[in-house]
Amino acid sequence: MPQGNAPTAHGVRILLGDLCEVTAGPSGSLLDRLHDGPDGVPVISPPDLAGDHRVDSRKVRRVPQSDADRLERFAVREGDVLVVRQGALGRLALIEQAQSGWLYGSSCLRLRPLPGGILPAFLAAYLSHPPVQRAMLGQALPGTVPALNSALLRELPVTVPPMDRQYAVVEALADVADHIRIQRQMAERLEALRPAIFTELLQGTRDIWR
Repeated sequence: MPQGNAPTAHGVRILLGDLCEVTAGPSGSLLDRLHDGPDGVPVISPPDLAGDHRVDSRKVRRVPQSDADRLERFAVREGDVLVVRQGALGRLALIEQAQSGWLYGSSCLRLRPLPGGILPAFLAAYLSHPPVQRAMLGQALPGTVPALNSALLRELPVTVPPMDRQYAVVEALADVADHIRIQRQMAERLEALRPAIFTELLQGTRDIWR
């Protein structure tokens, strides 16, 4: 466990910089050959970070392999957490095995949890908690486009419960996410059926009270 711990009623309060490596994305000039084609190495940008802490790869842009080789230090691996630092501040995603080896853009920060300190899924959930989001966004540098930087984010305090509690929290939130996904699928199915139901009601082939 990192040093500098401050006990609280719910765990130990530790600065984010003592829990993770915090690395800003490469300069935009190093990604000047980004393209929309199918070849090359994907580069994750803020629009690719979905609302469920996942990366939406459908519109991800790419750079040639030769560029990716030069930018290897900006590759992600499973368990990293990407946080938007410019633009849609605070949006984040937990990197899965499928994205290992991809790069991330200049508008993101990579958080790489140190071994034994915090579960990546717990960290992603913690950083998306509304009070924590407000604290994090309160650290943004003012300007035409507010921005977070790695130095400020390292100073963000994180309440870290014991590992067994972290696992329990992650498991419970995964169950909630599954229920949300099922309900959304049901709503989408009903929305798709609405025109057909209307036609049947209009034609009298469906009982309006059924």
